[in-house]
Amino acid sequence: MSNLEPPTKMPGANTPTCSAQHTYSNLGEVRTHLMPSKACRPRTSEPPATDPQPLPPPLPKKTLTRTQSLPTHKASSPSLTRAGPPRKPLVGSRSVDESQAGDDRARPAQPPAEPSFSSLDTELGLSLHDLHHPEAVHAALEARQLEGLRSVHARLHTRLLGGRPGPCRPEHGFRLLDSSPCVESGDALYYRVVRVHEEAWHLLAAKVPKPGAEETHTWGLELQVSLRPHFNLQGLCGLLPEGSLPEAPWSGCVVLVAEVPELTVAQWLVEAGARPPEEFTKTVALLLLQLSAALERLEARGAALAELRPENMLLVAPRGCMATGPPRLLLADFGCVRPRPPGTPGIHARQLSRLFRELLGPGAPLATPVAAGLERLAAQLTRVRPSAARTRGALQALLWGPGPELRSHGTPLGSWLQVRRTMLVLHLAERAVGGE
Repeated sequence: MSNLEPPTKMPGANTPTCSAQHTYSNLGEVRTHLMPSKACRPRTSEPPATDPQPLPPPLPKKTLTRTQSLPTHKASSPSLTRAGPPRKPLVGSRSVDESQAGDDRARPAQPPAEPSFSSLDTELGLSLHDLHHPEAVHAALEARQLEGLRSVHARLHTRLLGGRPGPCRPEHGFRLLDSSPCVESGDALYYRVVRVHEEAWHLLAAKVPKPGAEETHTWGLELQVSLRPHFNLQGLCGLLPEGSLPEAPWSGCVVLVAEVPELTVAQWLVEAGARPPEEFTKTVALLLLQLSAALERLEARGAALAELRPENMLLVAPRGCMATGPPRLLLADFGCVRPRPPGTPGIHARQLSRLFRELLGPGAPLATPVAAGLERLAAQLTRVRPSAARTRGALQALLWGPGPELRSHGTPLGSWLQVRRTMLVLHLAERAVGGE
């Protein structure tokens, strides 16, 4: 190998010299020590002699490619530089070369993962024999859908009825928020009251009987105290002792209710007159559905409401729901609740029929299918006189059941119900994935 030491004598003007030693990065630096030295070309205007072995071009320096640009110490071009604070370096990023180099490390051999259906088979209760029978698979899927819908129903029930304030205790303090009532119903005035205990507080409503109101029956009030929490029945929290609020515009003990009403159904009818027909009739159907559910609970306890009056039906904001959703109806006039005579399952049918027509309005045009269905149902209530439970089922079928096209052709309800359940499960899954 040739000697790589520099020459000892000073070069002349025409002595061939090397301007600079070629530098290589990484592998190129090793190659400069392995290649033999070659004569340098003289600085003359004559064409250079043929070099049988030209020097190789410099190797490009190795650059790293990252998912996000990193700050460098070199000056950037003014046209590409943005004004503002410098970017922060990306922490934990890997270059393409690093990721490729990591693949060369020794790893234990792992076969590709295959989907396992054993857990699904166990969950559905299917065996290998059942998989060859479509009827068994269909029955297992239907049972699983019903189980899932019951679970969703239980969770919604817990969320909508959760957060209810407990009964009042002697250590509780009370504050009156407003000197004027927030709602005036047919038989009571409602004032907003805050119940305070240490750092916890609850917003309640004081139910004050109106002067000159009808005398209440203690049987209905005792029933109200004994009822379990219901979405459409007014719940009680106890009595507000006399003298607890010296600035209160009433005297004596009053009842504290868990829900603060916003308006009555009679007031809502006045405000909702300008709504589109489709929205108005659907909201009316939803209010009647909630009323039927409340009456169903009363009939199950052997009770009946003497008169259904829109001014005694309260509307509140439901817990756990958006404020833009349908209002929550509360049956509040338990002073008019009496024992139901035996053998009268449809004791509320005639009152419901009259209320249907009152909510739709006199001479309301049948512009929507829901309004037409409510008119037909009101006529059947006076003729058949069904129970509140059957009325609730009819309203559910009107709102979410088969349309008139399917009913006119005699489509079996079982097939439609199976499709409806499947679509409902898919709809709930889509909303759950979206975070709702």
